[in-house]
Amino acid sequence: MTSATTEAQKPSETPHKAGFVSIIGKPNAGKSTLMNRLVGERISIITSKAQTTRHRIFGIVSGTDFQIVYSDTPGVIQPRYELQKSMMRFVHASLEDADCIVLVTDIFEEYDETDVLTKIAHSELPIILLINKIDKAKENVVETKIAYWKDKLPEAIILPISALEGTNVEQVFDLLLQHMPVHPAYFDKEELTDKSERFFASEIVREKIMELYKQEVPYSSEVVVTEFKERDDMIVIHAEIYVERQTQRAIIIGDGGAAIKKLGIKSRETLEQFFGKKVFLETHVKVEPDWRSKPHKLKYFGYGGN
Repeated sequence: MTSATTEAQKPSETPHKAGFVSIIGKPNAGKSTLMNRLVGERISIITSKAQTTRHRIFGIVSGTDFQIVYSDTPGVIQPRYELQKSMMRFVHASLEDADCIVLVTDIFEEYDETDVLTKIAHSELPIILLINKIDKAKENVVETKIAYWKDKLPEAIILPISALEGTNVEQVFDLLLQHMPVHPAYFDKEELTDKSERFFASEIVREKIMELYKQEVPYSSEVVVTEFKERDDMIVIHAEIYVERQTQRAIIIGDGGAAIKKLGIKSRETLEQFFGKKVFLETHVKVEPDWRSKPHKLKYFGYGGN
């Protein structure tokens, strides 16, 4: 004897949720640290310098019945040249397709986030406002900030966190999952990001430039990986470092090549940690005058789209 189960008798399946989360805020608010913490992997580069993030980078977290696609975005600024305009277009694009906005604010920010608030002024999306770096602040400072933001954004869900220490980050995930719409997965469940290995190689070298050099040099530098070959025993990477002036090229190279040798060592160490494999890295420094203001060069460097 066989039994037939009608649709009404079948146990109801949990509906699959999937959506996009735009992480925005001013430079150095901790957006990249937060996304890396949420994804559980090192996706975005992190340095102590502002404007480290230049691209829109997806970090993808998937489960049996959900997928959350985080967008780490450049810090919101008033753009002064074409590169910064491209960076702000990445921010705008992330807000256009978002299902939820995560606004990250620094606990020590002096109430000057007009640029960020302007970006979301007419948005009807749910907003989760995170007051970051509470591990470095006293309780009364945190309470004052919470009161300020409740008055400023009464509709927002406000949560104090430490992205660095992981404090309350799990609650962020739970809140976001509640706001994700019922939708099939946008990406394969095994994917962690939309970016290629070549992209991450260039970002790691750029991260080390941000860490090792001072003043304007890091902001005038761009890295392009021209070769990325994975062999059985190692990965071979050739990278071109672009700067705007001959004096900057000289600084990157250093006396007798000492500075670029140190850059190569530091970059290779991090590349090997990231890829879990021995890396051969070769770098060349080129001068491209005023590349940050040239649309055709920005397109070549990957800033032409969203």
